Amino acid sequence: MSKSSLQDGAVYDAKQLGTGRVLILGLQHMFAMFGSTVLVPALTGLSVSATLLFAGLGTLLFHLISKRKVPAFLGSSFAFLAGYFAIAPNGEAELLPYACFGVACAGLVYLILAGLIKAFGVNRVMKFFPPIVTGPIIISIGLCLSGTAINSCSTNWLVAVVAILIIVICNIWGKGMVKIIPILLGVAGACLVCILFTVLPMSSLVDLNAGIEGATPNFVYCIGGNTNLQLFTQASIDTINNAAWIGLPFQMENTVFHIFTGGNTDTALLLNAVITIVPIALATIVEHIGDVSAISSTVGKNFIADPGLHRTLTGDGLATTLASIFGAPANTTYGENTGVLTLSKVFDPLVIELAALFAIVFSFSPKLAACIAAIPTPVIGGISLVLYGMISAVGVRNIVENRIDFSKARNVIIAAIILVLAIGVTYSAAGSIQIPCGSIGSDPLVISLSGLAVGSLVGIILNALLPGKDYDFENNQIAAQAKDSTMRPDPAGKTITPSKPRKDKKKKK
Repeated sequence: MSKSSLQDGAVYDAKQLGTGRVLILGLQHMFAMFGSTVLVPALTGLSVSATLLFAGLGTLLFHLISKRKVPAFLGSSFAFLAGYFAIAPNGEAELLPYACFGVACAGLVYLILAGLIKAFGVNRVMKFFPPIVTGPIIISIGLCLSGTAINSCSTNWLVAVVAILIIVICNIWGKGMVKIIPILLGVAGACLVCILFTVLPMSSLVDLNAGIEGATPNFVYCIGGNTNLQLFTQASIDTINNAAWIGLPFQMENTVFHIFTGGNTDTALLLNAVITIVPIALATIVEHIGDVSAISSTVGKNFIADPGLHRTLTGDGLATTLASIFGAPANTTYGENTGVLTLSKVFDPLVIELAALFAIVFSFSPKLAACIAAIPTPVIGGISLVLYGMISAVGVRNIVENRIDFSKARNVIIAAIILVLAIGVTYSAAGSIQIPCGSIGSDPLVISLSGLAVGSLVGIILNALLPGKDYDFENNQIAAQAKDSTMRPDPAGKTITPSKPRKDKKKKK
């Protein structure tokens, strides 16, 4: 096949490109997801190696359940960050398994919805999750996390701004692969700046815990000895030097199993984790549906119909539960890889499966995991600021593209209450709503509902009770696909231009 083959038309059988090109395409998909996928464990304290392992295994499981028809990669979900922070705000190793248990239960919600869709059809189920509910929920996810991003940026705004600028420049003016991986380039570029400042004489080690009685020393390289201009920590550099090149991706004490085998199970915290985190699945399910619709438009096949939304939801949910049980973040279908599909026009799921295999291979290198974990806090802050904003922007897009009518009082009320509850409770003095529920033995049982959980639940209930529903899931999905796709490739490699929208014909009449 000629060098220009990738641009001549859609490729549904990647094997015809040759082994070398197929491997390169697989690597491209892995790097497209890499920056965002490893950022979640860097933010939460989860294992980077376990994250890569179960992103790869989860993707392969998804492909198996979806009959190897959907070219989707499953990477770390940012939507659950609020849940992790609610249970383990500082990445405490002893608390993270409880958060993972809550996420594992959230993954099972996918299976319940998949079963309902299989039994009753997609329209009857999705009427409970219209954009007027899911849009504000997604907006709230990003805004509830925004404080964390600002706190991280404040450790060195100079470096954080460098990361942000690289992302903006690559995303707006970048070409080809540069435009696909702005997050990864932002991390790499900002880290390079940190390395230069660290090795130059202008930086010095400062103990951030100096003067605190009984505190363990925390040495950090700072520009000019200024604690507002932090770079790498000495501990992270030591960890890189001591890490082995080959090792197991996870330890059993970091898994959900350790909660029940460690001999000190906190039942109240376990229940809190479930109640706090499970409602987040409502937002990620809608994200999944949107991603599958986008992939369908890109490839020119209706994956919601074949292999079916119930299959893709099942694959995504099981991948999330499996990953969480072993101490890795929740998985979700990745828009970054959909962008790669659009760029390369190679729609064979095989290239995604190769990317999954590459991720699995990378997971067995503790040295790589240590390098990722060493990313300076301000770099994480700059990247997070963009990503959290993008999460909220997706929610705004969800509302705008579905043309939600805010002249209707019911829509205004639902959106307003979701936003105020989710954000207001999160940034209140308590940080959550505490509900006493008796006790377990001598320990009081208090259910802690995060702002996001409260906003989501109240929004769904209000939408179900208030009259005036005007959203049709099936018709809106068809309209969205027609709007997003100006040219649709078919398996023969030809290009089909969709007919004009029906509303245009009405205008002519």
